[in-house]
This record gives sequence, structure tokens and C-alpha cells, in this order.
Amino acid sequence: MRTIRKANLDDCALIRTLACICFPDTYEKILEEDQIDYMMDWMYSLPSLRQQMQEGHQYYLVYEDDDPVGYASFQQEDEDLFHLQKIYLLPEVQGSGLGSYLFKHIIREIKTLHPAPCRLELNVNRQNKAVKFYEKMGMKKDRQGDFPIGEGFYMNDYIMTISI
Repeated sequence: MRTIRKANLDDCALIRTLACICFPDTYEKILEEDQIDYMMDWMYSLPSLRQQMQEGHQYYLVYEDDDPVGYASFQQEDEDLFHLQKIYLLPEVQGSGLGSYLFKHIIREIKTLHPAPCRLELNVNRQNKAVKFYEKMGMKKDRQGDFPIGEGFYMNDYIMTISI
């Protein structure tokens, strides 16, 4: 049985545990190990996760048969603009439909918060196989850029969008 629940500050350690598997697995063939380590600390240290939640990032955990297998987060950036910050699944459940299930749940959550027409954006590494997943979900490549994140590292991303 698949379930999704909104995460809270008490879930930061669980999100970090999942991220320690999902994030390196996603980027091991795309980024150097030192950049992965930097980004893990930048985005997934317990203080960083707590700060994100306190600043309005809404995290959701997805479960398969009561086992946590992934997470997603989004935040409102402007009146009619939301940003999907993260969506990751454990490698063993990728391709099972859970990604679509989680993505659609995020869309429903945004529409609950903001029933009027709006836009959802996300950044995705240009070499990430997830680009095809987002296109399947209806997102379009809007623009691209190389965004400095500190320590001389860059995110080389597409910004993809969907109107909802």
C-alpha cells in the first residue's frame, strides 16, 4: 500500500537518511564526489533541513507498505509561482510508479493551497535521467543556466515548468 504524509521537524533525520542513499545514487555518474559531499551538507544536514522547513519548504514522505522510500519538497516563491525543490526515491523503487504518485500528490497539495492558476518550476541537472520523467509529467524545459552554489561548484540545470 502506498501512502504519503506531510513531514515535520521530527522527520528531518529520516529525510537525511533517505537522502544519503537517494542523492549520491542520482548524481554519482554526473557530479564529482566532492560536489556531492558539499551538496549533501548544504541541503541535507539536520540544521539545513530544519531551516528549510522553518522557511516554508513543505516536505512529504512517501511509503510503500509502511516503509519510507522517498521524499519531496516544494515552496511558494511568489504569488503564482511554486518551486519543486526535491523529489527523490530509493533506487529499488524507481520505475514503479511511485514518482508519478508523489509528483501528482505535490500538484494536489499546491492546488489546495492555491486554487487559482499558477506555475510550478523545478531545477534539474541537464544530465539527469529525471528530465524525461518530468517531461512525461507534462513539464517543459523553459530555460537553462549554470548556477553557483558555493565552494566553486555549480548546478548545471534546466529550469522546467508546468502550469497548474
